[in-house]
Amino acid sequence: MDFFEAVETRRSIKHYDTDAIMPQATFIKMMDAVMLSPTSYNIQHWRFIRVTDCNLRQDIQQAAWGQTQVVDASELVIICADMAAWQDRPERYWANADEDTRNVLVPMIEDFYAGKQQLQRDEAMRSCGMAAQTMMLSAKSLGYDSGAMIGFDSDEVARLIKLPEGHVIAMMVTIGKAIAPAKPRGGQLTRDETLKTNQF
Repeated sequence: MDFFEAVETRRSIKHYDTDAIMPQATFIKMMDAVMLSPTSYNIQHWRFIRVTDCNLRQDIQQAAWGQTQVVDASELVIICADMAAWQDRPERYWANADEDTRNVLVPMIEDFYAGKQQLQRDEAMRSCGMAAQTMMLSAKSLGYDSGAMIGFDSDEVARLIKLPEGHVIAMMVTIGKAIAPAKPRGGQLTRDETLKTNQF
């Protein structure tokens, strides 16, 4: 599928074909694309929980106030982030770079993030957002529909997936084959309302 067609036709889907299965090779192809998403200083904060256990899916559905797409979609991926990834062996984020580059960038990571908890969280969320968009566009390009979800009890989902301390859930993404189209777009702002040049 053409990239711009994928962008235009990707919609948030709520109702999925419960018999549709995403082949493992297709899932891996999608995730390989997701892993190329950009992150600040190449920290790769994101951690992905692929929920395949039916009972766990039902528990998560309850934490998502009964939303059926949690159990009906072919795939449920919970996108999380390690907010302390910046200090977890940061040299590995630049292991393939030349020594001069490593010697400059690795110390910069600590200087940039140390003691700045809000920045750590903001950066983690930005990284997860970019990964989620890559995931949904990759899914669409591979012939699958998707939907990003924030409508759930984060604390309860964190408990269910045993989210480690220092991590945060950004969103869940459902992926599968739609059985009902999304409703018409609710109302797009115009380009003139959102795009400015040089100053606000």
